Amino acid sequence: MVTQEQRRRQLAREKFLRQQQRRTEARRKARLRNSVIASVLGVVLVGGAVSYAAGAFKSDDKKANAGSEASPSAAATSKAPDPCQKPAEGKVKSLSWKKEPAMTIDTSAKYTMKLATTCGEIDIALKAAAAPHTVNSFDFLAGQGFFDHTKCHRLTTNGIYVLQCGDPKGLGSGGPGYTIPDENLKDKSLKGNVYPAGTVAMANTGQKHTGGSQFFLVYQDSQLPPSYTPFGTIDAGGMKVLKKIAAAGENTGAGDGAPNATVVINKASVTKS
Repeated sequence: MVTQEQRRRQLAREKFLRQQQRRTEARRKARLRNSVIASVLGVVLVGGAVSYAAGAFKSDDKKANAGSEASPSAAATSKAPDPCQKPAEGKVKSLSWKKEPAMTIDTSAKYTMKLATTCGEIDIALKAAAAPHTVNSFDFLAGQGFFDHTKCHRLTTNGIYVLQCGDPKGLGSGGPGYTIPDENLKDKSLKGNVYPAGTVAMANTGQKHTGGSQFFLVYQDSQLPPSYTPFGTIDAGGMKVLKKIAAAGENTGAGDGAPNATVVINKASVTKS
């Protein structure tokens, strides 16, 4: 016969086990959330070393990288149809420089970056006055054909909502060989630590001034610390392209992986107007 004291102890043990299970599950969810955010936005390689830090997207030279509810695409169990076309013929160029390019842009002029991708055209109004080093670097790299035929290697659909591009290796570990300084981190669009939909920003290693060539395109408002240089705004047509890519989901089903869509930048160009 179970005594009252034995029953009390049994109930106490059961309560303790339930508490431990809840704590373990909370820690697991926190690790998952943090790993998604960390692996998304902090990847820019320096000197060939690869490291993932809080938040972004990378290169031979630096790593770069970028909520609470998973989007429908994150929860999908089957791979969605590829909404994009086959990539144009051509190969990624193997290019690297030791120093940031000399400043050649006119910071009083307007610049537009056009990404002709396999999924559609994405036009980006660049913020030359607010982020001159970043815009000058992209003007230089695009002119060298650095981005041509490169894959957008990461899509996040949980916690933050971004497509990451700009790595010639297509793995999140490549870059131009040099880094550029952080800029425009007090942009008026960044309110409440939110990068609004339509923002284009630099990925980095999580350390200051570690941007390279990797960048991310925000297709839905994303909660992020203001540590990633915002340097452009996507037009309405480009947002439709991003939504199409996001709707196809990513290949892990966990909210962070390679996009199911075949997202390749056939040609990147920067024009002055």
